[in-house]
Amino acid sequence: MHASKPDNESTALQQALAKVRGGFMAVAVFSFFLNLLMLATPLYMLQVFQRVLGSGHLPTLLYLTIVTLFALLILGLLFTIRAWILGRVSGWLSGALSEPLIAASLKSTLAGSGTGAQPLRELGQLQTFIGGQGITAFFDSPWVPVFVAVIWLMHPWLGGLALISAIVLFILALLNELSTREPQQAANQEQARAHQFAETSLRNAEVVQAMGMSKGLLARWNKLHAGALAQQGIAGSRSATFLGLSRFVRLSVQVAILGLGAMLVLSGELTPGQMIAASILLGRALAPVEQSISAWRHFLAARSGYGRLQELLQKMPEPPPGIVLPPPKGLIQVDNLGFQPPTAEKPILRGLTFTLSPGETLGIVGPSAAGKSTLCRLLVGVWKPTVGSARLDSAEIHSWNREEFGRYVGYLPQDVELFSGTVRENIARMEETHDDEEVIAAARLADVHDMVLRLPNGYDTQIGVGGAMLSAGQRQRVGLARALFREPRVVVLDEPNSNLDRVGENALQQTLKTLQEKGTTVIMVVHHARILENTDKLMLIEEGRIAAFGPRDEVLARLGGNDRAEPAARSKFTVASAAPVPGQTS
Repeated sequence: MHASKPDNESTALQQALAKVRGGFMAVAVFSFFLNLLMLATPLYMLQVFQRVLGSGHLPTLLYLTIVTLFALLILGLLFTIRAWILGRVSGWLSGALSEPLIAASLKSTLAGSGTGAQPLRELGQLQTFIGGQGITAFFDSPWVPVFVAVIWLMHPWLGGLALISAIVLFILALLNELSTREPQQAANQEQARAHQFAETSLRNAEVVQAMGMSKGLLARWNKLHAGALAQQGIAGSRSATFLGLSRFVRLSVQVAILGLGAMLVLSGELTPGQMIAASILLGRALAPVEQSISAWRHFLAARSGYGRLQELLQKMPEPPPGIVLPPPKGLIQVDNLGFQPPTAEKPILRGLTFTLSPGETLGIVGPSAAGKSTLCRLLVGVWKPTVGSARLDSAEIHSWNREEFGRYVGYLPQDVELFSGTVRENIARMEETHDDEEVIAAARLADVHDMVLRLPNGYDTQIGVGGAMLSAGQRQRVGLARALFREPRVVVLDEPNSNLDRVGENALQQTLKTLQEKGTTVIMVVHHARILENTDKLMLIEEGRIAAFGPRDEVLARLGGNDRAEPAARSKFTVASAAPVPGQTS
């Protein structure tokens, strides 16, 4: 259903990282000068021992101290600026990638492989790693050979000890990577599954509470979470082992270089200042290596998250923006429409062909699982047809700019989901900039204005997560008002009366009558004949095909077995066995 993005075409993640490349280059430049200034302290110690203590010249000590303190001040400023740049880069990446990742997650959910909020959590891991201190080890590590070379210039034995210790720590870092990679990746995958399962359970809290399912769900979550903890425990234990070994090696080498330096001082091959300076330089040379070992788990998590984000964005590429077309009149043209989910063995819909003129109202009936809701999703662009086409005013629905398309189309799904916020915000489709008069107009059109006013705070009533503070019927009526916001030209309603009482159904029929008068094209899935009063045409779908289509009264007569209506009905609609289905039958 979705083709992967070609390898030569970069994803939003790669594009965002390319844009912050300059920031990383700046960090590398600051790291160069920062590590260069790290030489200030050992050089100061060297000069104090060799010049000041030997000559007793206090002005020299004063000048050396002033210069060194100034160098350390610049060092602190560079350290602050580097951290500030990394923080700004990580924050910018989070802002730049949140929108495409949410869009890709929505598409993934619609494709049946929903990832929930996991991509945003993985983006958070990537942001934390880039904005934290772990990444600085990678900028400081290239300076390890420089510090080792400086120690070597003081004395080859000291340089050899420093080189061997650096090699040992690098080997420990490599072994740490090899031993923790697989369990950390497995832990991340198990944790993602556990989070996704928890999100699904919380969304169905009402069912869980009503039917006492919490114990079974908790057992299932604990099993998933335990798997993640087990893998994290393996990775953590191995990482802690190598971190302890690296700490032992580093401290032992610090002692060894002082002991070796003292021996060389006693033999006259080294000065006390060089011994102290070499010890300080060795500590600075080994610090990035040890830091990289301690930060390795965060690096692995960030790298694993990057891979999954890249895979998601490749599988769910950003669609082209689409051309901004003129406002539609509401003409619906469906030609040989078919749809088959990627995991299904047979198509849900096959060979649907029909036309609705602007302002017509179509009622869709049929048995459960016949494909009625699937047709609604195809007509509003939620899914893309496997074969054939669905057009709005002659333009293929998926070629429309989605924001523009949404302005002219209203959709009420079978399962109404509202968002956390106020009634007003939900009716306004969560737009930050909207006119209150438009919200009230939509509510009046859906005949829910009086109902909303009776809520505790009227239009400013907080409805809770998923509209939990409203009844099912109230959610459905607010969802209808949301579908009618700004008077769309096409309205698709999937069982709009499933949760309505008699008052709600009367209000719905009045709304349909008003929409007819306004010339709005309405497509409506219904299960009750009484709601068909305001429909112009009727369609029967059976086993994914159009079994009957035509003017409402003639189709009802045909389905009702009225023999006198049979000849007229035959000329107005086509049964499933007749192919192809005519494009317009009125």
